[in-house]
Amino acid sequence: MSSNYTVAAIDCGTNSIRLLIASAGPDGRLVEQARDLELVRLGQGVDATGSFHPDALERTFSACRTFAKTISDHHCDQVRFVSTSAARDVSNRDDFFTGVRDALDVDAEIIDGTEEASLSFAGAMSGVRVTDEPVLVIDCGGGSTELVLGYGTTIDSQASLEVGSVRLRERFLHDDPPTAEQIDDARKYVREALGSCPVDVAAARTVIAVAGTVTSLSAIDQGLAEYDRVKVHHSVLAASQIFDLADKLLSSTVDEVEQMGPLKRRRAEVLCGGALIIDEVFRRVTAGELVVSETDILDGMALAMLAQGS
Repeated sequence: MSSNYTVAAIDCGTNSIRLLIASAGPDGRLVEQARDLELVRLGQGVDATGSFHPDALERTFSACRTFAKTISDHHCDQVRFVSTSAARDVSNRDDFFTGVRDALDVDAEIIDGTEEASLSFAGAMSGVRVTDEPVLVIDCGGGSTELVLGYGTTIDSQASLEVGSVRLRERFLHDDPPTAEQIDDARKYVREALGSCPVDVAAARTVIAVAGTVTSLSAIDQGLAEYDRVKVHHSVLAASQIFDLADKLLSSTVDEVEQMGPLKRRRAEVLCGGALIIDEVFRRVTAGELVVSETDILDGMALAMLAQGS
């Protein structure tokens, strides 16, 4: 593999679609060339209808066309597009596949929760120095939440739970702000999912969390007026801060949430659901804090592609 071998990883989730373009440095670590994110809400209404909304598809394809130009500008040698929870069970997947192929000239892969968890774990571990194991990685997305417990590069147990920020917002948290009864119903749903989860989250000595919910919680906690990846990466949230932030978000309107930090509207709309999930997971964790990581499934995908390219 040449020293300038460059890969593009695209992660299309329920709420966001993201791009990472990277190559390998002399030490084998990723050298980031470009990173982009669009909040397209592909999972709009999927939980209720079982199909992608035409507007959500067009938002996603528009983002893909933007990404295609960036990929072309960086002369990428390999491109991988994965889609996760939102695309697993919809009835009109063919429309999605066709649109992605037309925009990017690459086939979309729909990966299962096990592969999603593995890639998230690899990406998170690549960016955080861990001294106390085992490690729990939490990846809270729009449609699902992945929990992975492991040591170094070895995964001990993993699970993909059908709980996510968009799913909770659309299924339970209808009002603005949600009512106490809606919040109780959402908590019951998450607790049931965690109750049957095979991952022993209480065994973790270190907890790392990735994806938009926790990075947004960190930005709010730090009082950032503009989003700063450097300040968010490796930041720490104590259990008490997580509980307080969840309570605050669940009792606030979307307009109020949007003013709490550098949040885009589509993130602010569902952040209360994601915060509730992190809150419930942390009520079962014995570690007193979590480390927020900006390296995640995208980094795991890029590392895997670079390893294959070599």
